[in-house]
Amino acid sequence: MLELHDCEQCTACDLALTRQRVVISRGAASARLMLIGEAPGAREDALGQPFVGRSGQLLDRLLLEVGLNPEKDLYICNVVKCRPPQNRRPKRGELTACRPWLDRQIDLVDPAVIVLLGATAVDSLLGIKTGMTQLRGQWLSWNGRSVMPIFHPSYLLRNPSTAADAPTALTRADLTAVQQRLCER
Repeated sequence: MLELHDCEQCTACDLALTRQRVVISRGAASARLMLIGEAPGAREDALGQPFVGRSGQLLDRLLLEVGLNPEKDLYICNVVKCRPPQNRRPKRGELTACRPWLDRQIDLVDPAVIVLLGATAVDSLLGIKTGMTQLRGQWLSWNGRSVMPIFHPSYLLRNPSTAADAPTALTRADLTAVQQRLCER
């Protein structure tokens, strides 16, 4: 699997100068489902694991609600392995510098289904810049894999409505579709 030591030595972009820890992944390295987010936040940078802050806690709850165990049923990582200062969006050069690490993770895990959490992950992996409200919930294909873009959990935290057509309910429906796709494959 991708070794932490390999990434700890990376100085391909300026994020190496400000990171506390390199954030590789959490979950099962042999999972058929891979979730890819944007970049580590402050809590992730401190602990060295992706999606362990408020966004990650919400994501874990939603995954569990649809019958997916975040530690056993999936592999979670980010397109950028180091925290951008002030949690800003990663710059194009940072995304490019980290892409070989992400490609290596995808090759090693070899998931059947990939969920892209938010616009940065969609743009980084697929090169699509369309808004998430248009993309989310649609099955796409990339390198023979089923890919589902969904809202990033931080967006759900900023839009906490419980209405049936609100982002959280839509994301729950998207994750249910992901669970069904996994059962089909």
